[in-house]
Amino acid sequence: MLVTDAIKLVGFDGDDTLWHSEAYYQAAYADFEAIVGEYVDLRELALRQRLLTVERANLALFGYGAKGMALSMVEAAIRVTEERISAHDLHRIVELGKQVLRHPVELLEGVREAVEAVAADYPLVLVTKGDLFHQERKVLLSGLSEVFERIEIVSEKDPETYAAVLARSGVKAEEFVMIGNSLRSDVAPVLALGGRAIHIPYPLLWLHEAEADFEPEPERMAELAAAAEVPDQLRVWRQRGLFRHPARVGSGG
Repeated sequence: MLVTDAIKLVGFDGDDTLWHSEAYYQAAYADFEAIVGEYVDLRELALRQRLLTVERANLALFGYGAKGMALSMVEAAIRVTEERISAHDLHRIVELGKQVLRHPVELLEGVREAVEAVAADYPLVLVTKGDLFHQERKVLLSGLSEVFERIEIVSEKDPETYAAVLARSGVKAEEFVMIGNSLRSDVAPVLALGGRAIHIPYPLLWLHEAEADFEPEPERMAELAAAAEVPDQLRVWRQRGLFRHPARVGSGG
């Protein structure tokens, strides 16, 4: 059964959708391995996986972002070195987190033009996940804050969070399109609500974000190579005007 649809709100992710981010984390991970490698044989230790296990266990306490990463690095370093790591090197690890927090904000190619083009046709909301202070800084330095009607800095991106964002905006899920680089955070939860999503992969992705359990839905999802293609994709959906609502499929009657 087909239902009439109109796009009334477009959402953008921040990190690695609007501006570069993961490259700075990956550089910190490499430096972390070099420090820990002074104590253990990295060839016999799956350090990245050990660190990821610690990070996941700490998400409920520390949340996402560089601060949680730094604290998890300290904890992982203490564990894998069996408490032999020096205070000096623990301080070096803390500095890695500070470096990530201070990284410059560099927009991806074509992002400013694409966001401004979409904003000419639709109200925009920025939905970004991570540490409040860090995300506020990046939004400010991006120079894009005035383009968005709402800025939502959230601790998690799941269906419940998106539903709350949409409720605050007075928009139904089927009237919403989310744009981001993560299938796990920007696509799957929005599709689960009945909205649409545009996936723009970024060359680097945190291992935790790489795991997404969902069934792709071509009618309500698009994968693009760059932000510059977003206005055309929204135009295609707008011109199509109708799409199959998942809650109505196979309902009969």
